[in-house]
Amino acid sequence: MHLIKVDPRALKDNPDRLRQTKSTPQGDALLLATIKAVGIVQPPVITPDSGGGNAYIISAGHRRVKQAIAAGLMEIDVLVDEAANDNGAMRSMVENIAFEPMNPVDQWRAIERLVALGWTEEAIGVALALPVRQIRKLRLLANVLPAMLDHMAKGDMPNEQQLRTIAGASPDEQKEVWKKYKPSKADPQVAWLSVAQALQKTRRHARHARFGDELAQAYGIQWVEDLFAPADEDSRYTTNVEAFLGAQHEWMANNLPKKGIIAETTSWGEVKLPAKAERVHGKPSRSDCAAMYLDREGRVQIVHYRMPAAKKPKGKAASGSGSAPDDVGEVTKPRPDVTRKGVEMIGDYRTDALREALGRAPIKDDTLMALLIIAFAGQNVSVTTGSGGVYHGHSRLAKHAAALFDGDGKLAFDRDALRIAARAMLIEVFSCRENATNSGIVGETIGADEFLPNTGSEEFLSCLSRAALEASCKDTPLLPRQRVKDTRAALVEHFKEGRFIHPAALFAPDAAKLARWLLSSTTAANEADDVDEDTTGDGDDPPDDVEAFREAAE
Repeated sequence: MHLIKVDPRALKDNPDRLRQTKSTPQGDALLLATIKAVGIVQPPVITPDSGGGNAYIISAGHRRVKQAIAAGLMEIDVLVDEAANDNGAMRSMVENIAFEPMNPVDQWRAIERLVALGWTEEAIGVALALPVRQIRKLRLLANVLPAMLDHMAKGDMPNEQQLRTIAGASPDEQKEVWKKYKPSKADPQVAWLSVAQALQKTRRHARHARFGDELAQAYGIQWVEDLFAPADEDSRYTTNVEAFLGAQHEWMANNLPKKGIIAETTSWGEVKLPAKAERVHGKPSRSDCAAMYLDREGRVQIVHYRMPAAKKPKGKAASGSGSAPDDVGEVTKPRPDVTRKGVEMIGDYRTDALREALGRAPIKDDTLMALLIIAFAGQNVSVTTGSGGVYHGHSRLAKHAAALFDGDGKLAFDRDALRIAARAMLIEVFSCRENATNSGIVGETIGADEFLPNTGSEEFLSCLSRAALEASCKDTPLLPRQRVKDTRAALVEHFKEGRFIHPAALFAPDAAKLARWLLSSTTAANEADDVDEDTTGDGDDPPDDVEAFREAAE
């Protein structure tokens, strides 16, 4: 290394210089005033141009050279040095840190440059007197979207918590969020809080997990180290919340005390104890019960409670009675084979299939007339009579009846028009929802099962219990899996190209429900007949209008 004088205008800028963030106007003005007053105190460092010739490249001191030109100096002192093996990357970084703290963006880029030149994280840490954890943290932040990095280099930096969230998101997620929150001319500042909230993901920490590595591997949980957390705590986490909670539940089921239950929580995170249970806040006794549950953070919590003693019956039976020692109460009812959502989905499936069958399947005229009569007995039909009586029904049905009349109000139709009107009327009226007409009893008659969609989908199978899922494997080469989700996934894959109809979705009426419906309908008809007999005064002969209807039908 030797000292020479050169014209600052003849020096070339280093395209790979370390500090790429622009200096502030105030800093440039102060440096210019210093050079005009006392000159350049520390000579810039230059190296010969590797491309050949007599040119030199600035290795350190770009701002000093620039301000010397601004000050009008014709010559300046510079130190000529040989180029290092890493093109002076480490030396440049050390010098820049010594002169002035570097922008975090420049630090990220400098470390990535050193790694690309063959430096290890441990070697960089030793050279810069930084812990390896800090180096890894900076390398993680180097994965921030380049557009965000360029803006951060201008001085608009998020805080460490926000950087932590941004760096943990994928590049595609960052790109989508940046499109919404990137700065504009009217608002050059970025709302980093909004950016971080848009990229926030729910985390479940390994320090809260009761299960071990075996269950974590079985549920496909992969731990990620949070490099921003304190170094003296377990900072591993996962964003697979469903798998984490499933592993916690399985651990609770495997480690449940003798007099223990797995309880649910309220929307406020409070544990739901059995009815009449009294929570024990002090030291529990041997006769007390335990309730295990997961709090809002996914941690396993245990509370103790006691059930009230059973009332002793009076009389001789009192001597042999007593409270059950192992009574832990009942928190929740067992899950039905098909949940309420599943029942609603079945109702929609059957309704669509029934309407499809009514619109397309071949139906005899006699059957159509019978279906039309059944339709008017549905719960979702409303008819307002001229006398002011109101019955169940819908006003939209009138348009289908109007198609059978001419302009003079007289019936004028052919058999085809009658069939079209009848089918349209039935499509409007029939519904298989339990809270509507519940008219699926007619579906089997017209073959509506053929129009049902494939119920072997993830959405529907998730509504089935374990027993119902295992029963669905009966006519397939599949065997039930240990976990419910695996059995469901196997069924979805098996029926992906085929067709599976759950027995509960078929239109064949349940014998018990059919008997109750027939009984209730007969009872209602008998009650109506009793009213008619009271009004006519003669219960032996049918009313005159019924006889007139029979004659007209004949």
